[in-house]
Amino acid sequence: QVQLVESGGGLVQAGGSLRLSCAASGRMFSDYSMAWFRQAPGKEREFVAAISGIGSAKYYADSVKGRFTISRDNAKKMVDLQMNDLKPEDTAIYSCAAARIVSNLANSGTYQYWGQGTAVTVSS
Repeated sequence: QVQLVESGGGLVQAGGSLRLSCAASGRMFSDYSMAWFRQAPGKEREFVAAISGIGSAKYYADSVKGRFTISRDNAKKMVDLQMNDLKPEDTAIYSCAAARIVSNLANSGTYQYWGQGTAVTVSS
């Protein structure tokens, strides 16, 4: 069993930065691929970024490539999402997710465990 708690959301102006964190509890954290998804009001949940268990592989949605960076610290059981050059279209609830699997990481159905989410609002 894995429990996930996100933090770091807030209100920021366009062009600004935020760093989201996801704290995990449970055993064998490094066995889990981790990801960030987001859901904007009135829209479906979409993939943002994913990272493999030991951090050797990272994946990004085209919309955030070059602006967002996912990282993890397995000793601290943490996954972070550094978000730079934020745009109003990045406004959403951001949730982290965990899966004991190494493929199909952009698909939300892959993930067994989810956090409650943290809100990010980017003003223009």
